[in-house]
Amino acid sequence: MPVDYPSAVAAMEARVAAIRAGTASEAVWLLEHPPLYTAGTSARAEDLLDSKKLPVIRTGRGGQYTYHGPGQRVCYVMLDLRRRGADLRAFVRDLENWLIRTLARFNLRGERRDGRVGVWIDRGHGREDKIAAVGVRVRRWISYHGISLNVEPDLAHYDGIVSCGIRDHGVTSLVDLGIPVTMADVDVELRSTFEQVFAPVELRPADGPADRLDHRP
Repeated sequence: MPVDYPSAVAAMEARVAAIRAGTASEAVWLLEHPPLYTAGTSARAEDLLDSKKLPVIRTGRGGQYTYHGPGQRVCYVMLDLRRRGADLRAFVRDLENWLIRTLARFNLRGERRDGRVGVWIDRGHGREDKIAAVGVRVRRWISYHGISLNVEPDLAHYDGIVSCGIRDHGVTSLVDLGIPVTMADVDVELRSTFEQVFAPVELRPADGPADRLDHRP
């Protein structure tokens, strides 16, 4: 069931405070949202092409405009970066690496591009489409917000924004690329590849707005 965006952000902020205080473990929440646009801290007014198409919510994550909705796996990553070298740039690359490894499980080559955060698919003939976005915030070296991976969202919803401020390229999804996967299939691989990039995790009962992966150092 899609999770209300403001409720998820409030829960994240509470969890971040608890991690910082040492009263809660690190966590990764896997969820979906109802259809909406979020405007990150670098969002530009001219990149909102249709303000009436979907609700627009301003948020504290880095980045510009993006779309969230059913069929897109959102992963909120709350980690203590003090334990991981306190290197924000390295953390973003680790998130991208997590996505790239996950896509490889479906025989897709996800790639980075200089100057463009996120993960891209080379469609050939000069065409590149974005399949996954990264937008994070760090508070006293505890991360939150995270990544989104397009599994089978309604790609027409991206028509209302310039996604991530990039006008010359499009967006795609696993199903759009001819990969007939379910969200459950993707979650299995996200769990496995997270362990490769970050650390072993333990799946535990949810006490937040969605199923979570708890990492206990």
